[in-house]
Amino acid sequence: MVAAPIGNLGDISLRALAVLHHADRIAAEDTRVAQRLLDAYGLHKPTLRCDQHREAQAAQHIVAAVASGERVAFLSDAGTPGISDPGSRIAAAMHAANLRVMPIPGASAVPTALSACGLDLQAGYCFAGFAPEKALALRTFLQAALHSPRVTAFFEAPHRIHACLQTLREIDPQARLVLTKELSKQFETVLPCTAQTALDWLEADPRRAQGEFVLLLQPQQTAAALDAKAVALLQRLAQELPASRAAAVAADLTGLKRDVLYRWLLDHKDAAGP
Repeated sequence: MVAAPIGNLGDISLRALAVLHHADRIAAEDTRVAQRLLDAYGLHKPTLRCDQHREAQAAQHIVAAVASGERVAFLSDAGTPGISDPGSRIAAAMHAANLRVMPIPGASAVPTALSACGLDLQAGYCFAGFAPEKALALRTFLQAALHSPRVTAFFEAPHRIHACLQTLREIDPQARLVLTKELSKQFETVLPCTAQTALDWLEADPRRAQGEFVLLLQPQQTAAALDAKAVALLQRLAQELPASRAAAVAADLTGLKRDVLYRWLLDHKDAAGP
């Protein structure tokens, strides 16, 4: 499973190139896209198309090829196989046949966007794939993301980006969002914004709606709901202990979530004491 560049061909790893060089066959989501990458590095290999509609059938061909002694490398169009791209059925078929699956790490749009977003990732993040298409499902999805304890990263298609942002604006006009697109390409965008400022940015140039988006949504601050007694306890503990330890002790004493308490301390450093 070979991670392919998400835009800039220079992001292919030396190990990935070595694997492609030694492979007997290249399976690819789209052989035309794969061929451009192979041509760029002077690689000439037989290819097998393996898009989402043919993945199950192609998986059996790949299993047979590997079982017969061939080395097969799989490439999705961009990024890491299996992440909102074909690849998982191939891996499952290989495991079922007791054959080895080797991950060759590299580019992926999700960690690429996360690394530059500037949102609070202390509690981790959730990758949710593509946002739902239907209006009610989209609203439910965004509401759940805003009440999650961690950042939600998700993909959105160009023809649905306006509806997604408009729905988010209706739910929470002040929600913290980072809109990213064209990552690693010439017109790369990493835009911290609200839903309204994102809509304004898109409206300023219709070409900006082209390409797929990675959106990163910061959950609403649940720490603001702490009662006075919990706040007083947390402030006193923070005077004696590091913030992480103070939050852990307060969580044991109050039954509140440690992440919520720790987030409150980070957001109220002055109030927490020296």
